[in-house]
Amino acid sequence: MTNRPQRVLALAQLTNSIGDGAYYVTSALYFTRVVGLAPARVGLGLTVGWAVGSLVGVPLGRLADRRGARGTAVLLALATGLAVASFLVVRGFVPFVLAACAYASAQSGLAAARQALLAGLVPAGERTGLLARLQSTLNAGLAVGAGIGGLALHAGTRAAYLAVFALDTVTFLLCAGLLLRLPSVVPGAPRKRDGGGKPGVLRDRPYVVVTLLNTVLLLRMPLLSLGLPLWIAERTAAPDWLVSALFVLNTGAVMAFQVRMARGVTGLASAAWAVRRSGWVMLAACAVFALTAGASPWVAAVLLVTGAALQVVAEMGQSAGSWQLSFDLAPADRIGEYQGFFGTGVTVARTLGPLVLTSLLVEWGTPGWLLLGGATLAASYAMGPATRRAAGRASEEITRPVLVG
Repeated sequence: MTNRPQRVLALAQLTNSIGDGAYYVTSALYFTRVVGLAPARVGLGLTVGWAVGSLVGVPLGRLADRRGARGTAVLLALATGLAVASFLVVRGFVPFVLAACAYASAQSGLAAARQALLAGLVPAGERTGLLARLQSTLNAGLAVGAGIGGLALHAGTRAAYLAVFALDTVTFLLCAGLLLRLPSVVPGAPRKRDGGGKPGVLRDRPYVVVTLLNTVLLLRMPLLSLGLPLWIAERTAAPDWLVSALFVLNTGAVMAFQVRMARGVTGLASAAWAVRRSGWVMLAACAVFALTAGASPWVAAVLLVTGAALQVVAEMGQSAGSWQLSFDLAPADRIGEYQGFFGTGVTVARTLGPLVLTSLLVEWGTPGWLLLGGATLAASYAMGPATRRAAGRASEEITRPVLVG
């Protein structure tokens, strides 16, 4: 197979990530200033939306397995674009919640369908490397989109906000067109369920445990957008502008080094080792962040940059390891269903992460940093035995062999 499908996947990723970057930096102010909602209602509506999205990710992933990953991904990309377009016309809380549910559901399903499409088009040994390149592409697109969103924020007009949401809509339509250019993937044969009505992935307890452990590791996701800004403002003497510098450092590092960090992850053993190593690095990052409390402004700034550098190293290692685990531990004909479930970890982290981080860091201070680092290390070490158990279960149920690297 040529690299054309990989290039198309990367271009599709770049296209809609530009729209997402613009959406992320403007959405909060759009919903409050243009739609006219109170901030608390915006938060509640988005929480409800992502909660619904996490529930429908699995059935939409199963749909991709049974009806074809490409067609499902195209339809869900179109649905995401339409959901974003609906934000242009909503002017009340109930319509906003409905639009948020549609948006989060389509996004969750699209993520699962794209993973199933990738699995069908790319050999197993190349998937983690491609996901690393896609992650770098994602960060590049988000950076470009954030710049566009920044222009809209600077203008501050209703028309500027509407233009950003229209741009995001168009990028998802373009993404759908690009995905349509990919070869079709033959759907997997439907499997009968044994007793009970639960989806098959929920009966795969070892895979559920791996997903739960990965969710714990993902609780650091709101760190740059929420945890560190509040920590810097409330607990350190460092300048506030350092928040943007740390964001740039993280984004640039992922763009430059994520592919290199993923090269050594080629199987289950190397993936579990990468996750375990990332736990130690994250613990070190948390310890460095904890030292910034009470330090002089420039000492705190140096420590914050050091901690952010360690944090992004941990993030890249954990990402590469989890990608490999999520694919290799899933049945070959149920990738979409399993990826839909594995992806709920991101949704849960986005929902619970802000509450966990503000409680640990802002309220508890230094002990909170150490507890966060300790929990991350414990989850990363537990991933090893959980992976071995899941691999043993998979070898009994999956017709393809699972290689432990």
